[in-house]
Parts: sequence; C-alpha cells; structure tokens
Amino acid sequence: MSDSNKIVVYAALAGNLAIALVKFVAAYITNSSAMLSEAIHSVVDTLNEILLLYGIKKSQQSPNAQHPFGYGRELYFWAFIVSLMVFALGAVVSIYQGIQHVRYPEEMLSPNLNYIVLGIAILCEGISWLVALKAFRKTKGQLGYFEAFRRSKDPTTFTVLFEDTAALCGLFIALIGIYLAHALNIPELDGVASIFIGIVLAISAILLARETKGLLLGESADPQLRDHLLLIAQEDDAVFSANGVLTEQMGADQVIASLSLEFEDHLTSDDIEACVNRIEAKIKQIHPEIMALFVKPQTKKVWLQRMKGRLE
Repeated sequence: MSDSNKIVVYAALAGNLAIALVKFVAAYITNSSAMLSEAIHSVVDTLNEILLLYGIKKSQQSPNAQHPFGYGRELYFWAFIVSLMVFALGAVVSIYQGIQHVRYPEEMLSPNLNYIVLGIAILCEGISWLVALKAFRKTKGQLGYFEAFRRSKDPTTFTVLFEDTAALCGLFIALIGIYLAHALNIPELDGVASIFIGIVLAISAILLARETKGLLLGESADPQLRDHLLLIAQEDDAVFSANGVLTEQMGADQVIASLSLEFEDHLTSDDIEACVNRIEAKIKQIHPEIMALFVKPQTKKVWLQRMKGRLE
C-alpha cells in the first residue's frame, strides 16, 4: 500500500471530521433538513475513512498457516462495508429526513449561517477531492476515469474520490435547496434537497458496492501483468511454449499466478526445476506483487482443451 493512498484517506478523514461538527451546529441553529443530511453525510464519511485505515492496517499482516496468501482481502472487505454504510447511514437517513421535512416543514432560521458553513465545507471538500484526484490520476495512466475505476485493484483512492465527489454534489444541492427555500419562502424545498442528497449517496454506494464486491469475490490481475508474465517465461531457453497464465488479485498489491508451460523435450527433471526457479526469481524481481507462483507443465493442446472446458 503506497503512502500516497494513506495520505488521501488521512486528508479526507481530517476534513470530514471538522466539517461534520460545524454542520451539526448549523443544522441545530437553522432547522435546515438539508444541512442535517449533510452533517450525517460527513459523519458517515468520517467513519468510512476510519474503516479504510483499519482495512489498510489489517491487509498488511504477514501470511501465516491459516492465511498462507496473507490478509490482502481485508481491505476489500472493509471497503465493501464502507459502501453499505454510505447507503444505509447516508442515503437512507438523508431521504428519510427529507421526506419528514417535506411533510412537516419548519421555518428556516439564520440562513446566512448555512451559506457560510456550506462555503467552508465546499472549500474543505474541494481540497480533499483534489488530493484524491491527483492520487487517482497517478494510477490510471492513459485509461479513462471510469475504465480506471473498473480496473483498479486498490479501493482506497477511488472510494475516497467517490465519497468526495458525492459530498461536493451534495453540498451544491444543499446550497441550492436552502437558497430556494429561503428566497421563495417554501421550506419544503429544503426537504427536497435532502432527498436529492440521499439519491446521490445511493448511486455512489451502489457503484462502490458493485466494484468492491468483485474485488472481494476474486478478480484476475491486470491483463498487462498477465501478458508480461507469459513474455518472461517464454524468454527462457528451456521453455518451448508459454501456454497461458491464470491470476487472482488477493489484495491491492498481492497477486497469485499459475503458469502453464511446455518445456523442451530433452530436459531432465533437474533442468525443469532449475528453469522454474529462474522464471520465478525473475518474475518476483520485476513484479514484487506476485506473492506466489505455480507452474503447471503441460502441452499447449492440453491447456487449450482445459480452458475451453472452463469457458463452456
């Protein structure tokens, strides 16, 4: 886990904690449903960052007899819990608060305080969003943002980026709702804004849950990594054919791989063992994220037949 990803989470945690306290005070003074939803949103985001930091720490535990491939998926589990919290505590509560405020509207007091708090919150969330965006850009390369999100194996950066994006959308919705409720003297619009904030959170939660579920259940590693493993194996003089490779992402920086190789016919068992050791050493030197490598000696024909059977 890179230090830059931890910085993203710490920045989001500090910002959300400070903003949450200010929002609760403003919501209490002004009777604003949208501001209360935003306060709840900030509390949820704060708890989320704490869970992500806990997941990062747990995922870095060393392998043992019970978990020979380590604890990398701890991070995926806690990222999935984060997506559930965004939905349950953020979206559902915000929508409920909004419906209640529409049904039983209350006059908004001191709306200028809301504007000040929202302005400060937008500034703080904007800084956190820029930090997360900068870190995400480093990892995405030439890929588009959504494609990079789908391919990413490290949920910390894209989770914080999604949270901050949803937070900024929610803040602008709250600003518009509060302004219209005050300017038009229609307090129900404050509740409507809270409902829309809940909808934004629900969409974010669904997208996060979908991606982290895939990581938690097990996904193959990046296709470029698979292609490079085959290339490294094929370059060895003892390998007649590098048939294929199966990979599984065990954590943000943890991958297991299984290579199918056909060796030259004249090799002895000692020669094959030496070849496997050479390939393993070279692969782990270039790709330290490969925590375990398994080699299956078989012909290309057998490999293709078995792969065909797996796909049928």
